[in-house]
Amino acid sequence: MTPSTRPKSLFISSVLASWLLILSPRTAQAEDSVSYKYEDYRESDGRIAVKTQNALLEQDLGADMHLKVQGVIDAIAGATPNGQPAPAGSDQVVLAQLHDRRKAWNADFSRQFSPLKIDLGFANSRESDYTSNGWSVNTLSDFNQKNTELLAGLAGTNDSVKVFYQPAWAKKRTNDFIVGITQLLDPRTSVSFNLTWGRSKGYLNDQYKLVQKNIAVAPGVFLPFTFGENRPDHRDRWIALVSLNHLFTELGGAIDASYRFYHDSFGTDAHTLELKWLQRIGKYFILQPELRLYDQSAADFYYYNLDNTAITPVAGAPRTQGPFYSSDYRLSSLRTTTYGLKIIWTAPAHWQFDAAYEQYDMHGKDSVTPGSAYPRTAIWTGGAKFSW
Repeated sequence: MTPSTRPKSLFISSVLASWLLILSPRTAQAEDSVSYKYEDYRESDGRIAVKTQNALLEQDLGADMHLKVQGVIDAIAGATPNGQPAPAGSDQVVLAQLHDRRKAWNADFSRQFSPLKIDLGFANSRESDYTSNGWSVNTLSDFNQKNTELLAGLAGTNDSVKVFYQPAWAKKRTNDFIVGITQLLDPRTSVSFNLTWGRSKGYLNDQYKLVQKNIAVAPGVFLPFTFGENRPDHRDRWIALVSLNHLFTELGGAIDASYRFYHDSFGTDAHTLELKWLQRIGKYFILQPELRLYDQSAADFYYYNLDNTAITPVAGAPRTQGPFYSSDYRLSSLRTTTYGLKIIWTAPAHWQFDAAYEQYDMHGKDSVTPGSAYPRTAIWTGGAKFSW
């Protein structure tokens, strides 16, 4: 079982990486490298904690080919809302304890066929109750004297979920398609625009989330009963992302600004504004403050509880004909604020070190779901990289 995670953009501009190379005292020739990163994700008040270890190997295979292999281990433990409302007289929603361990790896192979670059990827992730296999095919082509770059890509996953009330593992499939363009406006400025469409089908429920309704068991006598949530078995999503990158040579810094709009067939609209500043300090250091603002509307079938609704929940397997209902706070109307600071030290002898801190705060907007449902999170990250 996995914890809630921060919303992230599906596309990160390649131009920002170019600015990093410009600001770094090291030349761009060191493409071969091995790196290690450790992240500590910790929600307040004993909520979810995740410790992540990440190793990455990058290796050129001749002049036109490049290989990346990455391994990830997550240790997950803590408490998370199970969907039940707070007991009478309290504003603390009911929490459930969980612990799990995730092992994942992915490989990425790219080949340059000037002016076309093809990138093939495969990924595998395993938890005690969830396995996922994913693939991707992306192409990058440049023209207009390399001032314009076009992106087109396909990706898919084939997932299996171990559901405790049915003998066979449930299936889930996703497919995504992205197209985009990056235009260099001048030697220091570029803009990007991307469109993504995706579809998920199959078992989309979270088997650990409950809904509650007070049901009459005798005239004038009501008792709270809990049921598993019931979501649709398909979800379409659309994403538009626009970003601007600009290098301020006189300041020794660069800005990366992006806006992302998200809409899905669950009825959720979301907006993400992200700002990053990369500042060179002296010969070897880069300082990167960042700010991310996220706002989403609730899914059409989100309810804090089912009281005062005409919905009559039924125990058992998901019912694709509906009605649909969920009390998962992650589907509610909410906003998040993330702010952080990262420092990068490019040391002598082919070494690079980085450390970062982020504060991630989530707040509800519906005036019904208690604030205790939403986490405040501190995220510490540290890493090292050796290039040759």
